[in-house]
Amino acid sequence: MKRAANLWPQLTSFENLLASAQAAAAGKRSRPDVAAFLLDLEPNLVRLQRELLDGTYRPGPYRTFEIREPKPRLISAAPFRDRVVHHALTRILNPVFEKRFSPFSFACREGKGTHAALSVAEAACARYTHVLKCDIRKYFASIDHQILKTKLAGAVKCRQTLALAGLIIDGSNPQEDVHFLFPGDDLFTPFERRRGLPLGNQTSQFFANVYLDGFDQFVTRRLWPGAYARYVDDCAPRGAKGLTSPAAMCC
Repeated sequence: MKRAANLWPQLTSFENLLASAQAAAAGKRSRPDVAAFLLDLEPNLVRLQRELLDGTYRPGPYRTFEIREPKPRLISAAPFRDRVVHHALTRILNPVFEKRFSPFSFACREGKGTHAALSVAEAACARYTHVLKCDIRKYFASIDHQILKTKLAGAVKCRQTLALAGLIIDGSNPQEDVHFLFPGDDLFTPFERRRGLPLGNQTSQFFANVYLDGFDQFVTRRLWPGAYARYVDDCAPRGAKGLTSPAAMCC
């Protein structure tokens, strides 16, 4: 499949930025930072557009807070103008990657979602007696920035769009330390490259699907489970064909 090119004019168009601001403000118009941006919406969008076009746009600092339900998590809130940019980027990249994504990934995708994932799971439970439910440990904190950028460049040829995606990735605030050693690593390997995306970003949800799509393709095309569904970093293969037992799979 050919890489998508010449996305920058569409991404930086006033129409895309306006639609992105409206999407980012949905359900949050009463918040002070959102209300302040919307009060001077057109000048703010023109200024944001100019910064994107002349290369002076830089993400602002995150505001962080912790939630404890269902388990402790660090949530990061970007300034509203940055959230507009996040939506502007994903509105353009989503159609590019939707053509490539596995149909068995259900999170943060139009026409998918929790109800669709549940329907697949219920149908599989009625058919198979074994299931392996998997969760990737510290998924968002473990995402390797360079690997993610390489995956984006595998589908996108537009230099400016990739540069903006890289700017957002590099602008991620520090996440909890996650250090895993793999064969061939030494004690310094986990510190050689940056890892971690902020929970709470529109872009992080999208990047999470990009990062694991290769895994989805491997499971469904090489391992051939009877059924498979992934929602963010939770996945459940059922009735795996050709394995020693129907649930002898891991992720």
